[in-house]
Amino acid sequence: MALSISAVVLLAIVVILLIKKSGLKAVHAIVCMLLGFYLASSTVAPTISDLTTNIAGMIGSIKF
Repeated sequence: MALSISAVVLLAIVVILLIKKSGLKAVHAIVCMLLGFYLASSTVAPTISDLTTNIAGMIGSIKF
């Protein structure tokens, strides 16, 4: 659960930066957010969740 909360915070920061610096309009950000909500309730959601979990695991296993 902590992973998903931190991912949400990271994505929110990215969206805020895109709105302020790259000219992303608020309407576009809202459309992307709605797409995320609809994807979360679709049949693709478990696949996306597995993919992000695997990627986070790969990043976490990198030793510096």
